Amino acid sequence: MEGMIFAAGLGTRLRPLTDERPKALVELKGKPLLAYAIENMREAGIRRIVVNVHHFAGQIEDFLRHYPFPEGEILISDERDGLLDTGGGLRKASSLFTAGEDVLVHNVDIFSQINLKDLMACHRQSKADATLVVSPFSGGRGLRFNAEGLLKGWENVSLCERKIVDEDFWRAEIYSFCGVQVIGPEFLHRIEREGAFSIIDEYLSQARLHPVRMYLYEGLFRDLGTPRSLGEVEKNFL
Repeated sequence: MEGMIFAAGLGTRLRPLTDERPKALVELKGKPLLAYAIENMREAGIRRIVVNVHHFAGQIEDFLRHYPFPEGEILISDERDGLLDTGGGLRKASSLFTAGEDVLVHNVDIFSQINLKDLMACHRQSKADATLVVSPFSGGRGLRFNAEGLLKGWENVSLCERKIVDEDFWRAEIYSFCGVQVIGPEFLHRIEREGAFSIIDEYLSQARLHPVRMYLYEGLFRDLGTPRSLGEVEKNFL
């Protein structure tokens, strides 16, 4: 299995920390967020990682140039010409993955204790085209999965907005998406959208005919998208 880290975002919620550096290099207890994500993948046995870049791209390239990874390789997917969102970023990076390999995709600003080896094993065993890590619903937006763990829709509860895969949506339970997922090669080959688009929309589209499954995680999880959340994690969990 190979890996991809979404690191191209502008990090607007992290300002002023991202005024002069990319979100991926904002530090948590003296270590860049990107380093945490890489180390988690290394511990799971992943030896080929793609990192997408846009905001202060050169700083990330300089960091990776000196990052010790002798047992593997880290490749850059360059989005300097324009941000492609998660779906477009994945499609652009797909040419850098080894043909036929599953890909573990991880947002750079996620802090958790997800067992990536277990996630990878569950994905292989289920033979899903994609496996999404979710947690009990915490409000706002969420994904709905039926009793068999198959994706049936997306919902913004506060705004009453819905994107429905099929009628099973109405019997499905809502969960919060954790920004970690495993994507199979068949899923990658079927992506036809171009330009910037959300990976969530691609999941919903493909779920009409192909299995997109959930992986329930109920442990420690924090979105490190704000200075406040960074401070909370530093104070309470590191």
